[in-house]
Amino acid sequence: MKKDLSRHPNPQFERENWVSLNGSWDFGFLRAKRNHKFMNEKQVSLFYKKADTKYKINVPFCMESTLSGIGCTDFIQTVWYQKQVSISDFERVFIHIGAADYKTTLLVNGKIVGSHMGGYTSFSFEITDFVSKGNNEIFIICEDDTRNSLIPSGKQSERKNSYGCCYTRTTGIWQNVYIEYAPKNYIKSFKIYPDINQKNVTVEFALNGKENLLCTAVYEGKVVGTASVNNASGNMLLQIPLDEIHLWQLGEGNIYDLEISFGNDKIKSYFGMRSIQLDGYRFLLNGKSVFQRLVLDQGYYRKGIYTAENDDELIRDIELSMALGFNGARLHQKVFDPRFLYFCDLKGYMVWGEYANWGIDYSNPKMLAIFIKEWTEALERDFNHPSIIGWCPFNETWDYKKRKQYDPLISTVYDFTKAYDTTRPCIDTSGNFHTKTDIYDVHDYRFDTEKFKASFDRLMSDNELYEHVLLDNPGRQKYGGEPVFVSEYGGIKWETDKKYKSWGYGKDVTTETEFLARYEGLTTALLSNSRMMGFCYTQLYDVEQEQNGLYTYDREEKFSRKIYDQIRKINMRIAEIEKQQ
Repeated sequence: MKKDLSRHPNPQFERENWVSLNGSWDFGFLRAKRNHKFMNEKQVSLFYKKADTKYKINVPFCMESTLSGIGCTDFIQTVWYQKQVSISDFERVFIHIGAADYKTTLLVNGKIVGSHMGGYTSFSFEITDFVSKGNNEIFIICEDDTRNSLIPSGKQSERKNSYGCCYTRTTGIWQNVYIEYAPKNYIKSFKIYPDINQKNVTVEFALNGKENLLCTAVYEGKVVGTASVNNASGNMLLQIPLDEIHLWQLGEGNIYDLEISFGNDKIKSYFGMRSIQLDGYRFLLNGKSVFQRLVLDQGYYRKGIYTAENDDELIRDIELSMALGFNGARLHQKVFDPRFLYFCDLKGYMVWGEYANWGIDYSNPKMLAIFIKEWTEALERDFNHPSIIGWCPFNETWDYKKRKQYDPLISTVYDFTKAYDTTRPCIDTSGNFHTKTDIYDVHDYRFDTEKFKASFDRLMSDNELYEHVLLDNPGRQKYGGEPVFVSEYGGIKWETDKKYKSWGYGKDVTTETEFLARYEGLTTALLSNSRMMGFCYTQLYDVEQEQNGLYTYDREEKFSRKIYDQIRKINMRIAEIEKQQ
């Protein structure tokens, strides 16, 4: 199955001249050995000369997936890809890789172009000096070691098989690969700042060379704003006054197209007009109190693992969530495909931008340099998405082999995130152990609905927050009056897939009546709390053996239609904090 090659992989930065490299590549792989060390430049050159591509793989699907045509789920140390690519007339040529796990080295016509470290973010190489018009050989090597404590691996299992809430590994390329042609002078990047009060949008550019710059904002085919500057260069700001303001809001993306020209470089993008802020205990969207009714989305697919088979799969997850009355999602332990975020933008669907931090040693100061690099790439790539309403770089930083987390790692990443993006809130580490955060979020999988409600009611009566991490680990974190967000709860196990030895949080229920009573009791406790800004239910769909989803792994219904109707009614109830306008 090929992904649709006519749709640009990154609608936020769509250059006119591009060519998809998805599809069939020659392929080879080596099974993993313990204590694997990444190859240096000399070793890469020797490896390239000896590499034997025995297989065919369907890019961008990882080799563990059935869609790749390989389906090998063993521990893999090294994978490599080879393809003949025809290059047209050009001034500049770039190759883009949406994501590849973990160290990726690119060779073009036998020469090393460069390497990238990181398994979750997009990167590119300029290959202008390495190619000529006509056929050229592209050779890509990816090295990975899920069991290395300096490599973030998210929910990928460090054991041979999946278990608990850890799933099948993803090795090598798992997002779109494409060639892009650009003129000599070109746009390197830009950040978009909407201002609904001043009725304008400011674009911050990084430019290569000097050309005339023109920006045009278009809403539903009508030009609603323009701005230009002659002989633009370097880093600069361009403000576009808007004739019409259409707010990005829940269920209504109201997206503006943004057309940019810099000399001969033409870019298509888009933006949404919205504001977000924290006010006391409230989260405000466009100045109005909004309760975050979120659901946990792991971004896994049975056939593609990390990679959706097509756009329909991406859209379906958003629509399933919205149909149940959720208004957004935590995009959990993964940096999601830009096209998924594009559909979130279009549909007015809130999401938290997160990262796949599990697998690393939080006690090791060396992790700061490793983590910051890829986290910066995630912030840069996804900054312009209006659907992203907050950042959360870490999740559940449990101590590593009984060694306490290195607190400066967490707090420094928080400080960096806030310096890079002054427009969004940041949760330092979801669940534990907080060091410095805009929102105090809690993971609570208790099933006794009365005790669950009573503990959070203490927020209203005594300004106290029950926090099992604090109680079990005195002094590790402290509630300081921040807005409160129960960012994981529920996880009610309901087994449907007999292929796996199912797993879920706590005791599973046996009847739909029991399930609904528990769901309603837990969710209503949060909606009725005047100090609660949101919840995130675990989770939207099953993933392999973790069967606590509201849908199956294949996104089929697990319950009767009556239950889904009731879930929607419960979720759509007006929250107490929304009455505080």
